[in-house]
Amino acid sequence: MKPVQPVSLVAGPIRLEPLTLAHVPGLAAAAADGELWNLHFTSVPAPDETEAYVQTALAGQAAGHRLPFAVLDAASGEVLGSTSYHDIVPAIERLEIGYTWYARRVQRTAVNTTAKLLLLSHAFDTLGAALVGWRTDNFNHASQRAIERLGARRDGVLRHHAARRDGTVRDTVMYSLTAGEWPEVKAHLQWQLTRPRA
Repeated sequence: MKPVQPVSLVAGPIRLEPLTLAHVPGLAAAAADGELWNLHFTSVPAPDETEAYVQTALAGQAAGHRLPFAVLDAASGEVLGSTSYHDIVPAIERLEIGYTWYARRVQRTAVNTTAKLLLLSHAFDTLGAALVGWRTDNFNHASQRAIERLGARRDGVLRHHAARRDGTVRDTVMYSLTAGEWPEVKAHLQWQLTRPRA
């Protein structure tokens, strides 16, 4: 697998660009749309935590195990949310996609499908990943449905796996997609983005 390095990715209505501290005000505004930090099973930062959230993501990038992106409206440049490659393991050609969240007004739109198509295309077609994974909280049913709509396979549940910020401990639901499965999933995602809406 090629080295995972900062890159900008653009398609349709969105642009993914490497996350920086300049995105802090936009991320805070996006999170405020729906007060997403109140969902105990997500990692969305509260307004006063946004800069620390970005600093943590950038520290993961410096350590080589995370590549965070700001998700922007391609036309206006407005920040819509964030996503990352994480748990990057070049030795076995594996990485995961996560830390994904969007302003409420763009949830269940083409934004997530487009972002995932960009990230998966880059991971498989450019970087040469053998497998892309996802993980989510057992209570985050919306996230599980979104991952399953992408065509990922549910691998199982890691019980009592990680602490939530409210102090409780979550079970983690694991998903993955292999390079061999990618061509069919890619065609399906492209179809989803181009099919006529009723």
